[in-house]
Amino acid sequence: MPVLDPNPQNGQKKLLLVFGAFFAIFIVIGVIATILAP
Repeated sequence: MPVLDPNPQNGQKKLLLVFGAFFAIFIVIGVIATILAP
């Protein structure tokens, strides 16, 4: 699995996917923290 993708579009899509997954996880953690907060 190469770090630098030779295809710019594929690399951009992969970067967007990783960023979206990280943002989704951050939102889920925030929602769980809000629910568990007293």
